[in-house]
Amino acid sequence: MKNKNIIKIKLILLILLFNTNIITSAQEIINPEETEIWEPTPLIIDTFNRSIPSDAIILFNKKSLDKWKRLDGSKALWSVEKDTFTIKPGTGDIITNQEFTDVQLHIEWRTPIVEDTMGQNRGNSGIYFQQRYELQILDSFENKTYINGQAGSIYKQFSPLVNASKGPDIWQTYDIVFIAPTFNIDKSIKTNASMTVFHNGVLIQFNSILKGSTTYIGQPEYESHEKDSILLQDHGSKVSFRNIWVREL
Repeated sequence: MKNKNIIKIKLILLILLFNTNIITSAQEIINPEETEIWEPTPLIIDTFNRSIPSDAIILFNKKSLDKWKRLDGSKALWSVEKDTFTIKPGTGDIITNQEFTDVQLHIEWRTPIVEDTMGQNRGNSGIYFQQRYELQILDSFENKTYINGQAGSIYKQFSPLVNASKGPDIWQTYDIVFIAPTFNIDKSIKTNASMTVFHNGVLIQFNSILKGSTTYIGQPEYESHEKDSILLQDHGSKVSFRNIWVREL
């Protein structure tokens, strides 16, 4: 009988201890001040100017390409007209004067109407982050090509989740978050680059982890580099652009 009483007492003590722990945990969880963060406060921005964030860097002012240059540093030769600029085939790629790492980029683009042309020859261009990592621009409206080379693909690496393309001569938008790669002291890769992309408001790339720089032949590889310019590609098509802005992240 004595042993049974001892067992009962031990059970009661265990129950009391267990309940005390629950009460203590509940008190910790329901105390709001312990989970509130007050500093540092996020930077205040506004989007009153045509939905362009107030902290954005405008890369085209509707008048000139003074924020851009050719690869050799000379003046960009693409055509500027009616608040847009258009590739002048054969004049070469253009790059931003400013160099970037992690960015949010908004860009609007339009492919030309081209008859009797299909595949990669129909409205081809590209946006290269840090001059190395390409998001493909192409007229992919009823235009068959390899899917990791169609509009919205991270060229030769990731096909878009869906095809959100509009037809030629219609303005389209990309909204892109690009996270730059980082490298170790010995120049080996530390963290891969990544890209998230909305095409005409539709998610087509979600945190796609890049395998390396864009290549046309062979497999992508990383090479150590610092921050670098954004590049727009002259692929021989008269693709037009407007309303380009970037935010440094």
